[in-house]
Amino acid sequence: MDISIVDAGDGKISRSAEVSAPAAEIFDIVADARRHHELDGSGTVQNSVSGPERLSAGAKFSVRMKQHGFPYQVTSQVIDFNEGRVVEWRHPLGHSWRWELTPLDSGNTLVTETFDYSKLGPVKTGGLKLLGSLKQNAAGIEATLRRLQARFQQS
Repeated sequence: MDISIVDAGDGKISRSAEVSAPAAEIFDIVADARRHHELDGSGTVQNSVSGPERLSAGAKFSVRMKQHGFPYQVTSQVIDFNEGRVVEWRHPLGHSWRWELTPLDSGNTLVTETFDYSKLGPVKTGGLKLLGSLKQNAAGIEATLRRLQARFQQS
């Protein structure tokens, strides 16, 4: 269950992993915000979501979160959507989360998750660093990908 570090450029934390499932099956989970808690390896995403049953370009959805013991709710907007391949949503503070699915000849899928904070500016980026969020996000992405691999390994 290898996880690869992806060099996505400055201000981005990106990891990829091969998952033993077709891209369409994985995409069905990623494109349904109500199921994001099933993927989340960070432990921050709660099972309380409002929004469309399936994400699409421009869609907004709200998720209850819990971090450092504090509950909160965040409403994000989908900024990139390519059916079966890409979903990216932007957090109100300006960073985004991106999922890219690449079908492989084996029938498996290369899944890449990226946390993009490149447009936040020095003050917000400094805050993320001070809080340890960048390291936590890297660890969370890796845990999420391992969780996804394990989910489909059992199938």
